[in-house]
Amino acid sequence: MTFVLAQWLVTIFAAISLMHVYWAMGGQWAAVAVIPQVPVDNGGLTLRPAFKASGWITLVVAAALLLIAALVCMRVGWWFSPVHHWALQWVISAIALLMFARAIGDSELVGFFKEVKGSRFARLDTWVYSPLCLILGAGLLAVAWI
Repeated sequence: MTFVLAQWLVTIFAAISLMHVYWAMGGQWAAVAVIPQVPVDNGGLTLRPAFKASGWITLVVAAALLLIAALVCMRVGWWFSPVHHWALQWVISAIALLMFARAIGDSELVGFFKEVKGSRFARLDTWVYSPLCLILGAGLLAVAWI
């Protein structure tokens, strides 16, 4: 069971990592739907991206996501001998807590409790990104402690 869960986690983290590499290299597919948007005027009818993601920071995110996949592989012994060291358990658990924090959000732009709700990103964040973070966090905790 843990091995199958680990395979799903590794696949999802690797796929998201590859998407970040694509965006870092200038890819535009789905780019408008993955960056929070903020209202330009008081009525909130016009939206603009909350930030411009630089290519190298996006690559750092891609590398971090790939590192998470590698940590899961190490924990369950997929491509490596299983690592049962307490430090790896705690690192994976800390990452799970970060995933839960991402799902809860910053109370403004991301997460279940965000204030800015009228954009395509906000809808996807509520129905896809934040639930995915909860699932990934729970999966990481399961891999860390089982």
